Amino acid sequence: MENNQTFLYFAYGSNLLKERLQLRNPSATVHCVARLKDYRLVFGNYKGLASDRWHGGVASIEHSPGDEVWGVVWRMNISDLQSLDNQENVMLGAYRPVELQVMTKGQEINCRTYIMNSCVYAQPSPQYLQVIVMGAEQNGLPKEYQEKLRAIETNTYEGILPMMAELDQARKRIKDKANH
Repeated sequence: MENNQTFLYFAYGSNLLKERLQLRNPSATVHCVARLKDYRLVFGNYKGLASDRWHGGVASIEHSPGDEVWGVVWRMNISDLQSLDNQENVMLGAYRPVELQVMTKGQEINCRTYIMNSCVYAQPSPQYLQVIVMGAEQNGLPKEYQEKLRAIETNTYEGILPMMAELDQARKRIKDKANH
């Protein structure tokens, strides 16, 4: 935790993308890019229940000596903490918040992140993976890590995802604002 008004949150999934995180958490600002050692990125569903939002497995992390997960550390207002917990379905028990140490430019910082409970492995939808890849590009995660993300196999779901429409609208608003 930072001070009484803000906290640091390590994002490694769809919340890598600024527009995705800021849909419900407007205070989020990039603090830095960071690396979580001895963990790996996995995809799955809480108790095997497919995500209505993403139609496939969603990101989680699990302890894995020698592996690493890259992500973004966001500085957020405490006022967004409840919203972030809700987005991660903490009350339903899908994810649990944890404090982990991540490495950035030679220093370790403590961050809040989330780990899925009762994770049943499942491939992500192409759309969900696309959001993660866009976030990795947007924040300049290491090229090798971006390639690793792009190589993840998806479930080839081709249906419409309301979340993607919402993200497209948010990105369009930002672009329109920048052009005026």
